[in-house]
Amino acid sequence: MIFMLCGTSDARELAVRIKDSGYPVMTSVVTESAAKSLEEAGLPVRMGRLSADEMTSLIEQEGFETIVDASHPFAEEAHKNAIEAAQKAKVPYIRFERASLVYGDHPKLTVVSSYEDAALEVKRRQGSAMLTTGSKTLHIFAKHLIGIPEIRLVARMLPRRDNMEKCEELGVEQKNIIAMQGPFSREMNEALYRQYGTTVMVTKESGKIGSVDEKVETALQMGIDVVLISRPEIEFGTVFTDFDGVIGQLKEAIK
Repeated sequence: MIFMLCGTSDARELAVRIKDSGYPVMTSVVTESAAKSLEEAGLPVRMGRLSADEMTSLIEQEGFETIVDASHPFAEEAHKNAIEAAQKAKVPYIRFERASLVYGDHPKLTVVSSYEDAALEVKRRQGSAMLTTGSKTLHIFAKHLIGIPEIRLVARMLPRRDNMEKCEELGVEQKNIIAMQGPFSREMNEALYRQYGTTVMVTKESGKIGSVDEKVETALQMGIDVVLISRPEIEFGTVFTDFDGVIGQLKEAIK
């Protein structure tokens, strides 16, 4: 059986492909919405974060033969735990990741390597900043940007109760919260930028399926500064960006 970390919509598609190729698979996710999506696809699923030791124990107890890590490109802790667990349990580790996009050398585009650097870039520019980086790192931006009169911090995130509670806790005003489920079209992105008078947009380099291209391209065409946070640098070994590559590697690993 395969133990598979899922964190994106294409991970769900890959899990279905793996199952249809004849490999039993147990998926693992963090949120209820992700679990529901996988269950609707007929996939067995467990929910909740795992430390490296917990993942190792689970692999050994259940007899998993391979780990397929298809978690989100920015799930740095999950990647490291999966790599460590694979080494401890002595099973192959296979990484699937949606391909990066190439944006070119645009004068309005600034690439940074961390959320902290992104917050400092916004602080330097001031104006109306729209965050599309989720709630997990909102505290980093709030620490640097909340309370500065020249900066309006607008947070776009999933419409979940815990996200709204976090915004309240960190001092993000209700009028500056966009609680919506994506993906967003070019027209929707443009309308939101205009509605909030956006002068700088912050996003993560998650890949095309995450619609980061629409957010970035629309903002640049409107003359809005874009601060793009690059993916964490982790030594995965071989990384597959297509389903066939993963299936082929599974055939090599499980005989």
